[in-house]
Amino acid sequence: MRKISTKKYKGDILIVDDTPDNLRVLTYLLEKEGYRVRKTLNGNMALTACEASLPDLILLDILMPEMDGYEVCQRLKASEKTKNVPVIFISALNSTQDKVKAFKVGGADYISKPFQAEEVIARVRHQLTIQQQHRQLLEQNTQLQKLNETITRYNEEIAKSNAELEQFAYMASHDLQSPLQVALGYADMLLWKYENNLNEEMKRYIGEIIKAGKRMQQLIQDLLAYSRLGAHPPQLQAADCKIVLAEALTNLGEEIFASGAIITYSDLPIVMGEPTQLMLVFQNLISNAIKFRRPEVTPQVKISAELKSENREWLIAVSDNGIGIESKHFERIFEVFQRLHPHTVYPGTGLGTSICKKIIERHGGKIWVESEVGVGTTFYFTLPCREE
Repeated sequence: MRKISTKKYKGDILIVDDTPDNLRVLTYLLEKEGYRVRKTLNGNMALTACEASLPDLILLDILMPEMDGYEVCQRLKASEKTKNVPVIFISALNSTQDKVKAFKVGGADYISKPFQAEEVIARVRHQLTIQQQHRQLLEQNTQLQKLNETITRYNEEIAKSNAELEQFAYMASHDLQSPLQVALGYADMLLWKYENNLNEEMKRYIGEIIKAGKRMQQLIQDLLAYSRLGAHPPQLQAADCKIVLAEALTNLGEEIFASGAIITYSDLPIVMGEPTQLMLVFQNLISNAIKFRRPEVTPQVKISAELKSENREWLIAVSDNGIGIESKHFERIFEVFQRLHPHTVYPGTGLGTSICKKIIERHGGKIWVESEVGVGTTFYFTLPCREE
């Protein structure tokens, strides 16, 4: 009795040949290498065997009665179930025309008879390796597709939650303004109407109420401005930064006058953007430059622009000579409600740079900061060039 090797199972191979001696020799060679082997004598039996159990590889003779190997291969490749099973033709036909035809009907390789054992094993091993790699790629692609679908679903849920949160912030902020305005109005009225009946301590208490109310009022206004940014995409148009900056400086007139700030700027470009939103960027960055000034030092703010033609964008810089920012806080300052100083030292809501970041990113640009403590800070941001 022939002993079969107990080597580890390597694959299921179907041999199709109408010559029993060829079947016996091939079966012996392949089983010795650890392959599971099935045998059929004609094309119809081979197609039935494939339908019953899909092999990993088919060794297929060409010259067979009733249905030759070419037709068998064509039928296999036409079936959704069997089209990916590699077929190695093994035949006594040695002409170039026969071999080309074998590849045209879907063959993966070709072995000529009489065959050499080493060649058969090498070609079988090579095709099974390719098949295994193909399956692994399909599995990885399936897993990646599922992962992408999961990420897409999570991103959609996050976007929906963010939209709902922004809508809630807008509604809450809007609804808070009226009662807050009433509270501030009554506090002002108390201070005005009963001024002669209030001692200094009472006046101080009411003054603190008014100051806290105004801080809350500013916070609500900034929160409204931030939430409005997410309502609609920016309507990009040709925006002249000189005009946009002039409007921001007009709005900051009192701060500039009170601080004695010196504002200088070079020739600024026309970019693609929404003027109102870009005005907010300039206004917030210049306001911060004035606010975070060094004691006894006149604030100086310089605005400049540089064309980055390789990216078709403008790089705009807003530089100051203020107190500076430690490098560990460079990312933090763009987060919502993040403050580096108490409001009693430097007033504000912690939303200014967050608003700038959101505006610039919604314009397709980037914003970042460079700073040295005790020397000054420069905010950089990019905006798309005007369309020609």
